[in-house]
Amino acid sequence: MLHHEDRGPIAVITLDRPERRNAINLETLVQLDEAIEATSADPAKRALILTGAEGHFCAGADLSGVEDAEFVAVLARVLDGLRNATFPTIAAVEGAALGAGAQLAVACDLRVAAADAMFGIPAAKLGLMVDQWTVRRLADVLGQGTARAVLLAADTISGERAFALGLVQRMGTIDLALEWAHHIATLAPLTILGHKIGLNQAEELPPTTPEYAAAFTRAWSSADLSEGLLAFRERRPPKFRGT
Repeated sequence: MLHHEDRGPIAVITLDRPERRNAINLETLVQLDEAIEATSADPAKRALILTGAEGHFCAGADLSGVEDAEFVAVLARVLDGLRNATFPTIAAVEGAALGAGAQLAVACDLRVAAADAMFGIPAAKLGLMVDQWTVRRLADVLGQGTARAVLLAADTISGERAFALGLVQRMGTIDLALEWAHHIATLAPLTILGHKIGLNQAEELPPTTPEYAAAFTRAWSSADLSEGLLAFRERRPPKFRGT
């Protein structure tokens, strides 16, 4: 579940499944999609903060339903909603921002994180793939070297290192994110919107290439993905065979 709170010109959306470190299932994703859409439709809103309850941002997808095609489709809508909102979106990150959680964070325009936050994409431990836009954004904000370590070796990076690399713009907690958002709310909204359009267009490419789409479909329909999810549930190392 999640909470949607209005703080004047700022909307604060909090993922609230602390027993799962705020891992998202389809129900939570649908609620998040609706909350982002409602905020975007409110002309009084000047910024949106996405955060997580009780010490974690989002530990990724709840793997009990991640293989569902609808989950993938709604996640894509949520990422597009954060990227294309007409105002700045800010991820306030503490604890884990892994997998889909890292995708949510990088889809936001700005990120505030605690020094001991943890960013990562452990997809290679499960046999699945993230969308190509996420790969491009990670390469842009982390640089090719670190992005390759995160995506190819399933490395994680701390909030402190993410700040040094430019993935995180400010070090702190939700309070600092709120302070920053309220400052942004005093600035000219049409200027911000225009600059955001320009920034988004500067990175615009086709959503996915045919080669990546084929690889994505192959991974998501593979025996390796079934093995990765089964191994996760059975708490054992997976045995991948490349099939």
